[in-house]
Amino acid sequence: MKRVFSGVQPTGNIHLGNYLGALKQFVELQDDNECIYCIVDMHAITVPQDPKTLREHTLDVAALYLAVGIDPKKSIVFVQSDVSGHAELSWVLTCNSYTGELSRMTQFKDKSKNKESAPTGLFTYPILMAADILLYDTDVVPVGNDQKQHIEICRDLATRINNKYEKTFVIPDGRFLKEGARIMALDDPTKKMSKSAENIHSRISLLDEPSKIKKSIMKATTDSEGIIRFDVENKPGISNLLNIYSVLADKSVEKLEAQYAGKGYGDFKKDLVEVTVEALAPIKARYEEIRHSDELMDILKEGAQRADAIAQKTMARVKKNFGLGLGR
Repeated sequence: MKRVFSGVQPTGNIHLGNYLGALKQFVELQDDNECIYCIVDMHAITVPQDPKTLREHTLDVAALYLAVGIDPKKSIVFVQSDVSGHAELSWVLTCNSYTGELSRMTQFKDKSKNKESAPTGLFTYPILMAADILLYDTDVVPVGNDQKQHIEICRDLATRINNKYEKTFVIPDGRFLKEGARIMALDDPTKKMSKSAENIHSRISLLDEPSKIKKSIMKATTDSEGIIRFDVENKPGISNLLNIYSVLADKSVEKLEAQYAGKGYGDFKKDLVEVTVEALAPIKARYEEIRHSDELMDILKEGAQRADAIAQKTMARVKKNFGLGLGR
């Protein structure tokens, strides 16, 4: 089986875009692959965090991993900072990277735009991400298209080191998540759904109450045409809602277009509310069952031990090839 690695930052509630765009596919991947899923708390501190809030959000995401269907018997689930190899390998990779290639990263340019100075951690973020991946001899990395540059620099670093030293790393491939599951903001369907957007009705979080879900969907931006058809360029709002409906109900967009032929946006949105509430109810129930349990802590502890066993083997190989340590 191929080894899969991916991680999610513990910054606020996971929303429908995260679930349909990534976590749902994480669950599917674990049936035919050896999967390692991480809560990347070290990535979160590239911007200021309240320590207590960060720990709470870390446990929130871990519980949601399990609630959406990630099985700790099939997959390794752990917190990034509980395995020291991430930071250790990140330094080795930093010493083999160049400021020029890091300064070309689109996300860094976007986040540092119009700022006189930016946190160094933000600049070296792609290096830590590369360390996360290479630490586990990862074959496949499921990510969104916005992470394509980060996968490329990870592959470049691994290839550079393999060519300079003995073969040290597996060269990973990006598995770019299905474009059909790209979920946009409900209030502005030209932008991705985001945890950080000021308008709470721009997103649906997995733990939202049914009343909040209803309000957000009924307020969602559409257009004045009144015809339910998929056309991202001319009808981004209704196309976004069709995408959400399609994935949650497991119906093709074409079937939905036929189902709602001659019907208005009001009927469509009301049905989408029911579909969304029904789909998220078991996730919310499982989350509430496990979030404050010993079971969650035990799973994370065991996951960190399993992850560390793999990481230590990789770091032993890295140290040998780089001439680091005395192997005592």
